[in-house]
Amino acid sequence: MFEKELNSLFETMILKNYFQGIQWSIKKDNISYAGKVGFMDLDNKDPIREDSIYRIWSMTKPIVAIATMILVERGQIDLEDPIESYLPQAKKLKVLQNKNNNEVLLDLERSIKIKDLLLHTAGFSYNFLNDPIGKEYEKNKIFHSENSLLKNEVEKILTFPLLFQPGKNWVYSVSIDVLAYIIEIITNKSIFLFLEENIFKPLGMNDTFYFVEENKRHRIMSSYEYIQKSNELKKISYKSQTINNYGYPHGNSQYARGGHGLFSTIYDYMKFANMLLSGEGKNQEKILDTKYLKLVNQNYIKPDLFPLEINSMGGNKFNDIPNDLLPYGWGLGFRVMINKEKNNNLGSLGEFGWSGAAATYFLVDPSKNITAVLMTQVLQANPILKKLFYEFIYNNFK
Repeated sequence: MFEKELNSLFETMILKNYFQGIQWSIKKDNISYAGKVGFMDLDNKDPIREDSIYRIWSMTKPIVAIATMILVERGQIDLEDPIESYLPQAKKLKVLQNKNNNEVLLDLERSIKIKDLLLHTAGFSYNFLNDPIGKEYEKNKIFHSENSLLKNEVEKILTFPLLFQPGKNWVYSVSIDVLAYIIEIITNKSIFLFLEENIFKPLGMNDTFYFVEENKRHRIMSSYEYIQKSNELKKISYKSQTINNYGYPHGNSQYARGGHGLFSTIYDYMKFANMLLSGEGKNQEKILDTKYLKLVNQNYIKPDLFPLEINSMGGNKFNDIPNDLLPYGWGLGFRVMINKEKNNNLGSLGEFGWSGAAATYFLVDPSKNITAVLMTQVLQANPILKKLFYEFIYNNFK
């Protein structure tokens, strides 16, 4: 019954031209529900595949966050470590401040810590944000390349000033890319190899990677952007200060990022989400001890920094759907529900997860033993999709 009802709801989203194809999965206790509607692409109208591969964009970040916590558990890194312990050039970082309409560079009041990278309180920005540093990143084409190494991009990021003093604000940022490079330095391995050995292989996530083998590429869902004014899906265009500009190749074996870049399937990502309930895989493969897992979905952001919001420059404005981070704080790499009243009393305290730029989304609810993943491939998408998904889950699974 649930499958039919949710598929029907999502079919209306496809009929409205908001999305070309949608796949979803929900697990409550030990019962799984799944469905899919729509197409792999709009040209051939091939039906969506069970094993569709998606660019998961920022849903790469939680995986890198868990990789960090694995290193914390092993004693190879500490959340309080200053990043210059691994990146000496970070000692030269300054903070850009506007004083009397003049831009001045200030010394850091304290070092950026590993914890700041996970919390987005380090002072970095993003190319698509409406601030002086985001604009500087875009001007210098940070992450535009499909060929540059993670190392080179991070070294370039460290040549720009910070937007604010570490710990003094919350701004969604490239900090997880910096963190991924630090993981490479500590482990002396590529970020993909570390993820593969410590997360993907133990969990059986055999379709999660930065590089897609040629014999699997036909399974990648086509990406589109939603044009709100004309209500249509179009091939991705490249406009200044939009996430569209980011390189996201499927065939470069040297390519890796921390904040985006992974490909995955809904079933692979569900394995990751389910692991986040216990720290273990289906067959008791230990990924992370519960002591460290419990640190992840706590809020670490001070009250005076709320509400959290991502002020994107490009894209559509959906004024009928308010800032969806209003009920949330931030944990170690994840949004964390801290105020149900600001969410129409839906959800649970401690529910956590994240989403991706192409409207992918996931949640983990430890108190209700629920995990859920939603996949599609639309940039600048109508946020009503994840709103409907969330409401359906909490209205049907008590």
